[in-house]
Amino acid sequence: MNITVAGVKKEVEDGITVAKLIELENVETPEYVTVTVNDEFVESGSFAETVIKDGDSVEFLYFMGGGR
Repeated sequence: MNITVAGVKKEVEDGITVAKLIELENVETPEYVTVTVNDEFVESGSFAETVIKDGDSVEFLYFMGGGR
């Protein structure tokens, strides 16, 4: 199936979960990543159960602290 990951079209296996995609994409510090599928936030506790569907758009977001 075809999905878009961070703006790049990719072909992945049917039934892939968010957790598996994080692994395949070698996401740095996966424990701190926030994921959206079609602009909807996915709870981190649901990554293993959330199945990505054909045509979905996935983004990995990192929130940084800091500043003054």
